[in-house]
Amino acid sequence: MAELANLLGRESSPYLLQHAANPVHWRPWGEAALAEAKARDCPILLSIGYAACHWCHVMAHESFEDLETAALMNRYFVNIKVDREERPDIDHLYMSALQAMGEPGGWPLTIFLTPDGAPFWGGTYFPPEPRWGRPAFRQVLQAIAEAWQHNRAPLEKNARALRTALRQLSVAQQGPMPDEAALQSVFQRLLQATDPEQGGLRGAPKFPNPPIFRLLWQCAIRWHHSEAAAAVFRLLDKVSQGGIYDHLGGGYARYAVDAEWRVPHFEKMLYDNAQILELLAFAHAARPKRLYAERAAETVAWALREMRVFAADGSAAFASSQDADSEGEEGHFYVWTEAEIDALLGPAAPEFKAAYDVRAAGNWEAGKNILRRLTPEGDSAYEQRLAAARAVLFAARSKRVPPGRDDKVLADWNGLMIAALARSAWIFGEPAWLAAAEEAFGFILTQLGTPDGRVAHAWRAGRVSAAGLLEDQANMARAGLALYEATGKKHFLTAALGLVAAAERWFTAPEGGFYTTAADAADLPLDAETRLLSVTDGVTPSGNGVMAEIFARLYHLTGEDRFRQKAESILRAFGGAAESFAGACTLLAAADLLRNATVAVIAGDPAHPLVEEMLRLARTSPDPAVSPLHLAHPADLAPTHPAFGKAVPKEGALAYVCRGQSCSLPVASAQDLLGLLGAARLDSETA
Repeated sequence: MAELANLLGRESSPYLLQHAANPVHWRPWGEAALAEAKARDCPILLSIGYAACHWCHVMAHESFEDLETAALMNRYFVNIKVDREERPDIDHLYMSALQAMGEPGGWPLTIFLTPDGAPFWGGTYFPPEPRWGRPAFRQVLQAIAEAWQHNRAPLEKNARALRTALRQLSVAQQGPMPDEAALQSVFQRLLQATDPEQGGLRGAPKFPNPPIFRLLWQCAIRWHHSEAAAAVFRLLDKVSQGGIYDHLGGGYARYAVDAEWRVPHFEKMLYDNAQILELLAFAHAARPKRLYAERAAETVAWALREMRVFAADGSAAFASSQDADSEGEEGHFYVWTEAEIDALLGPAAPEFKAAYDVRAAGNWEAGKNILRRLTPEGDSAYEQRLAAARAVLFAARSKRVPPGRDDKVLADWNGLMIAALARSAWIFGEPAWLAAAEEAFGFILTQLGTPDGRVAHAWRAGRVSAAGLLEDQANMARAGLALYEATGKKHFLTAALGLVAAAERWFTAPEGGFYTTAADAADLPLDAETRLLSVTDGVTPSGNGVMAEIFARLYHLTGEDRFRQKAESILRAFGGAAESFAGACTLLAAADLLRNATVAVIAGDPAHPLVEEMLRLARTSPDPAVSPLHLAHPADLAPTHPAFGKAVPKEGALAYVCRGQSCSLPVASAQDLLGLLGAARLDSETA
């Protein structure tokens, strides 16, 4: 007989542990919970959220901590709680089901399932009393329980229909590879959707949407498109000066609730900050700007100060998120009253208040101010005074109760941060960032690595809590390639190839592309018929898009045609879904990379100053499609590489710029190399 108790206290996820004291008899996701539902012949109530989710906290306080509500849940349902960050595969499946019902997505996600895991009805947040056009959660519970006991047929009909819809998510949509015309079409649609005044996409709420702006940047470089470049610069300028940025501690919040980036949803996610850091690096490489350098340095400082998680061996990787709430209030840690500013800054307060929009009445809720920079950049003395004031406020803020931190380590999100640090270290001249990236890469391979070559998805306090998904293998392989290009150390390339091989072995779909979950996954709902096969980017790049990028980059780096074939296989697997390409920006960027990548081959002794300078130029290119490749000996390249057989000087350096299957004549100066890479740099008019 199933244990009549809340079982979440046995878990390691901070989100699940937040609910371990609820009177609800929560179960973690797994075969035991599904078996219990079958034995009781009762529906499953599946609740999905994450530790930094504000509305998840609200629903928990209102409903899951309420004895009357918990009694209804325990009487009529098997209640399963899932951390969406720990099990993004489960979250994606049921979020897709909710959207198939015609409902908007969001968290907390509340889904009702048959005992075998088939969804039949759902929603997101439900209030404790009828409100905002939503029924009370207790009303929902009673209605579902009544229908299950006395009128089950409509629920089972819904479940069959949704099962059919979900099954389509496991089928490839084969077609021709996305070509230049497809890229142009999506590019124009996305560019038209950007906000010409406030940056980002039009409307509210406003998310940074890094995969979209990463594609716009790549197109801006490729086509010397000034409007696309301006859209990226505008996004970075606005988010870096708005309330969505933490002007005291560094780091970007997940999104803004308004159209001006003024009021954030205060949680900070590792994945957002990693991708914005990489965009800052690209933009700064094209148009050096003090704002970008400062925000990059502050964001990395935040990540190294507040987000590092340490293993028993002393190595560190990065935690997943910081909460929006502290002391039970959203944003409480981050906001200020005018009186607090006046007391702390004294005579410096008026200047600071004018610069950061601090008002007596508040610029958010009554009396509460979210810091956002209003004044333009001033002279050195002005900026130094503001910096000193910020330091005073930061010291005072550090005495407040901080928001909670979800300290589980996720392989895929760490992969994004590692790659961003590897590129940013060169562009911003911060070698310590590269060392942090190498350390985190080693942490993931050591602490989350498995004997068969995969990496697991989630780790906390010495314990792996979720098996590896496609995105984990893909983002860590991409991180390995980024470190190889940033350092020239071949063990990073070897590690990346090992992760690629693991992805091919465990995740390959028969018609091309890769499933999200591994072939040996044992706790999937609805068996193998719902192994997701997705190319749509979310807040992070899709695993299939990243795999296509990896194969394209490997093809150009090694010259091995098998990598081109593998990239093309992924591109064709989703080529029949042209109407959905606007949601597959990473895939389109990979298709462009396969056609147009540039490899800067630098030949010579790595210790020679000219070799170092040429590599630096290649590593600081603003073009995402430029890869540096150091050549110390003629035998370092395979015969299939277009630079095979090129001369390696005994002294000095030679550089060859290879595009496609042809390479330039050698150049022997950094200036000449810069000229060859000129197509990959924005001219002054564009910038």
